[in-house]
Amino acid sequence: MDKSIYLLPGRGGHLNKGLGKELSARGYVISGRELNGEFQKLRFGEQVKIVANDLKTNFWHKDAKVIANSFGAYLFLHAQSLLAPYIGSALLLSPIVGEAEYEEKMMFFVPPLAGHLQSLVKNGSYPVPTCCEIHVGEHDWQSNPMNVVELATPLGIKVSVVPNAGHALEPAYVSRLLGSWLVA
Repeated sequence: MDKSIYLLPGRGGHLNKGLGKELSARGYVISGRELNGEFQKLRFGEQVKIVANDLKTNFWHKDAKVIANSFGAYLFLHAQSLLAPYIGSALLLSPIVGEAEYEEKMMFFVPPLAGHLQSLVKNGSYPVPTCCEIHVGEHDWQSNPMNVVELATPLGIKVSVVPNAGHALEPAYVSRLLGSWLVA
């Protein structure tokens, strides 16, 4: 059994903290990109190309596993758009899928290429990963569950909307999820 995982944490995330630490404690070897430091300073398109190259070079087999969180999932989804359908398994947690707004607090988030994924899905040209699932909090304004479902449904990607959860899914939920997903 392959014990390596390609991890893309959220912005400012580290491979050896949070989710990475949990995966390491379970005996997995973590590779990926930290979304801070020099990598974060690169233009979005360069980040996407690096992630696509990482996947194609080191994680392109049927037993490969990718876990991506928040903006890391946004990078994965854009990297996937440059490749053939991903042949490994991908788990996306609270993925950014485009523009988001939180009207009550007048907060807005517009990532680079905000409408690109939706455009590819709409015109039927998005290369759907072979095995992908998404988990998003019911009250997540950054990764609005309605937008996630709207993007994922035409692609046949399973979406689980976690009741009473926000952008940061509860560690207990993620731990249970990893327990089942990692052995699947």
